[in-house]
Amino acid sequence: MKITSAALAAVFALGATFTAVTPSQAAPGQGKPSQARAGNCGGASWYALSSRTASGERMNASYLTAAHRNLKFGTKVAVTNKRNGKTVVVRINDRGPFIRGRVLDLSKAAASHIGMVSSGTASICYRVVS
Repeated sequence: MKITSAALAAVFALGATFTAVTPSQAAPGQGKPSQARAGNCGGASWYALSSRTASGERMNASYLTAAHRNLKFGTKVAVTNKRNGKTVVVRINDRGPFIRGRVLDLSKAAASHIGMVSSGTASICYRVVS
């Protein structure tokens, strides 16, 4: 998109100012702003099996855990439901999800904390906290 000098003059006449932000100046944990949002958002579902997880521990639906395709086991992740803004911190202990468009599978307890048990799925964003 090409911005003409007349359009730019009109914007500045309205008192708008612009500040360039480099990735190092972005909010902590954000990295490059556009990539952080796009790469850390998607669909989530919940599951409550009684089998072993990929980390070797037994799945417990009452624990705040989740499955992610490649985050290290034990990683803590803050998950936010985009519809209602509720957030929960979960620990990665399994691999998945294996359905296109989904980025996390949550335990039933984690899904309950962010209000997605009845729907089964939700649009979420997540960020690594430790």
